[in-house]
Order: sequence, then C-alpha cells, then structure tokens
Amino acid sequence: MSGTPRVEGPRAAPVFIGLGSNIEPEKNIELALLALRRQVQLTALSTFYETEPIDRPGQAPYVNGVAAAATFSGPRPLKFAVLRPIEEAQGRVRTEDRYAPRTIDLDILLYDDWVLHEDGLVLPDPDLSKRPFLAKCVQELRPGLCLPGTGQPLEGIARQTTGRLTPLTALTQRLREMLDL
Repeated sequence: MSGTPRVEGPRAAPVFIGLGSNIEPEKNIELALLALRRQVQLTALSTFYETEPIDRPGQAPYVNGVAAAATFSGPRPLKFAVLRPIEEAQGRVRTEDRYAPRTIDLDILLYDDWVLHEDGLVLPDPDLSKRPFLAKCVQELRPGLCLPGTGQPLEGIARQTTGRLTPLTALTQRLREMLDL
C-alpha cells in the first residue's frame, strides 16, 4: 500500500469528575454541570446519591455523583483553571475544615490511566478508596475499571460502601436530560 502516512493528533483524555454539595445541592450541582459542559465534553453521568456527611452528624446530607468527560486540558490546568474557578463562582470557600458544608465540590477522581503525586494534585484521587460510593459511581459508568497504579478493581472498592446511600433517580434523570446524556 502506498500513500500518506496517517498522523494522529492529540487525543482527548478520559476523566471522571466527582461532584458533591450539601448547600442547595440540586441547584448547585446543576449549575456546576452547566459550567463544566462549557469546558469539557461530558460523556456520561452516574446516578446521584444522597450520602451522610463524614464525621459531621449535625450537617445536612450531601448529594454526590460522577461525571465522565473527555478533555484536552492536562490534569493540573483542569483542576486549577477549570474546576476551582467553577467552585469559586458558586461561592465555595475553602477552609482548613475539609469536611465543612459546601456549595459545590469538584474533584478529578481519575485522569486517563495517570498516576500522579504532586503538591495539590494526587491521581487517582485517594477518596476513591476512602469513599466507596465514589468508586460505585465510576464503576457504574465504566464497569471493570481498575485503579491505575495498583490494578485494584473499582468493583471491589464499591462493594465496601457503608452507611445510608439513597439513589436520587429523579434528579439523575433530570440532569441527564438537561445535558442530553
């Protein structure tokens, strides 16, 4: 065969972004997804769940879920030039209290098959193992996926989910319809 060799351009990286809120969660998750859609290509949305706050019995419950996306941004620009500005625009204030109530929390859970340990950015996000409901959401979107670096199946982590985990079917459906997913 003769001809011009095929040259491939850059490939969009698959990413999984965790979304969570316990201050007007339905409104704030919707706003975050609309803002996120302008920055990355959203490809799927997990079921959203109501979860109990960690170590904060008096706090309002959280609503958590995961968006699958494709992006040409590297992980650091995605976190600091896309996700953090969306959080700030929605009034997220970061304090020393990691578990304080929040309007929106956006985290890169997985970025392609990257393993990264940098100041302010660890991939895969350690919360996937600490909060099995996040692994459950990712596993719903990509069955059979294993954690980069360890090869640990997300399915096994997801099975460790404890505590109240209430699926929010109507919210999930409304968000998927809003985004055409």
